[in-house]
Amino acid sequence: MRSALFSAENLEKESAQPGMRLQNSKMLKIELNGEAMARVGSMVAYQGQVQFQALGSGGLGKFLKQKLTGEGVPLMKVTGRGDVFLADYAADVHLIDLEPGDALSINGSSVLAFDSTLQYDIKMVGGAGMMSSSGLFNCVFTGYGRIAVTTKGTPVVLNVDQPTYVDPQAAVCWSANLQTGYHRAEQLGLGTLLGRRTGEAYTMSFAGQGFVIVQPSEEPPIQGSGQQEQQSGGLLGGLLD
Repeated sequence: MRSALFSAENLEKESAQPGMRLQNSKMLKIELNGEAMARVGSMVAYQGQVQFQALGSGGLGKFLKQKLTGEGVPLMKVTGRGDVFLADYAADVHLIDLEPGDALSINGSSVLAFDSTLQYDIKMVGGAGMMSSSGLFNCVFTGYGRIAVTTKGTPVVLNVDQPTYVDPQAAVCWSANLQTGYHRAEQLGLGTLLGRRTGEAYTMSFAGQGFVIVQPSEEPPIQGSGQQEQQSGGLLGGLLD
């Protein structure tokens, strides 16, 4: 049988070392020998002896945080020995290696998978107030390990060496040590009073030393989409187990 489909670039990529690697720009491969954490429903294929376990809320305190924030990642624990392939609606997949002392604040909708050696929590975005419908809480990862994040399209990594402003629905993740706030981008005037809008009323502001990763697509607001509201309602339960 012959086909360009069987070219080397589409064949499964093998490695002698276990862990996460890119199968291609849209798909993550975990060569599993132990356990890893992954977004619920992200598995597209696997080989070997692998088990999948949905994670619960994990205690009263975490349950309350889930109900208060509605943010996070619906997680499953992947254990065993084999190859696991993950994807999220053909979004681009990127790998980030965290080392001791690093801290990454990331939009929960962009988390695909991560090593179980990483620690995580849900924290309020500083200065967020009530001015954005993109959510007031983010997942903050620390420790040593690898995390796979997704973006809708090829992102830009902004070095925060001057005042930086990002649409909150396009911000994927940033250095957790950055100071965040909200900035009015739209000027008030007669046109505003008459209902004219730019669609850019508020942006997130970043200050300090670090980076912000921005995707070329805006996530739909959390409020206003019944499907997304239902999905976000169970997010923290898995993440905070």
